[in-house]
Amino acid sequence: MRIHVLMENSCCRDDLAAEHGLSLLIETAGTTVLFDTGASPAFADNAARMGVDLRAVDVAVLSHGHYDHGGGIPRFLELNAHAPVWVSERAFEPHYNAHGKDIGLHAPPATHARLRRPGAEPVQLAPHVTLWPAVDMPCPHAPEGRGMHTLVNGERREDEFLHEQYLLVEEAGRRLLFSGCSHRGVLNIREYFQPDVLVGGFHLMNRSPETDAAVLQDYARSLALGTTQYYTGHCTGDPAFRYLQAHLGVRLQALATGMQFTI
Repeated sequence: MRIHVLMENSCCRDDLAAEHGLSLLIETAGTTVLFDTGASPAFADNAARMGVDLRAVDVAVLSHGHYDHGGGIPRFLELNAHAPVWVSERAFEPHYNAHGKDIGLHAPPATHARLRRPGAEPVQLAPHVTLWPAVDMPCPHAPEGRGMHTLVNGERREDEFLHEQYLLVEEAGRRLLFSGCSHRGVLNIREYFQPDVLVGGFHLMNRSPETDAAVLQDYARSLALGTTQYYTGHCTGDPAFRYLQAHLGVRLQALATGMQFTI
């Protein structure tokens, strides 16, 4: 499997743009998947400079309904004339962060003909690629979406992140899982899917060793169980990443715009 990081908060090349967002292009066994599109069209400009042809994408997936993962969808639909974009039925509901800022999706329209809805059951996108909705996933560990909320019948309610979805690729006897921000809790996600490799954000950007040492220690201890390899960035946050890497070592690697690597 080949992974191209088209957008992430940080960057490893001077000729590419970085922004608060995430976009990954995944090449696996004859299927090319675009996982998220960053906050703007900039992911597509990066792709062109990296030698990645978005017209060759077979299917696109939006991990959840926040602008920093789906803001570039209109640009993708312009560049690619055939790939469906799988989006949760609830992704276009209003979404706000802990400060009340609107972080939802506003384009393309929820009725766009290329958008596909997965429903409550897993959808097989290719013989070895499955899209999993978050609806029935148990969450014994506390999720990391503190303060984020949505509107239900005009009333603000805590966001349960039922619009979150995950991409599972089974290749060469391994399970590789992709998660955008892991709002429902990376520990819950890891325990539910039991992946060999987990790629995505951990949403620990508001955690630091100075204020949340016990919480981060629990994350480090739990993530170290088993043999899962992690690639993370975007919403994980630098302080949390450094703390976790000190405990996980080479099992935890950082993502950056411009990275192109084989797993």
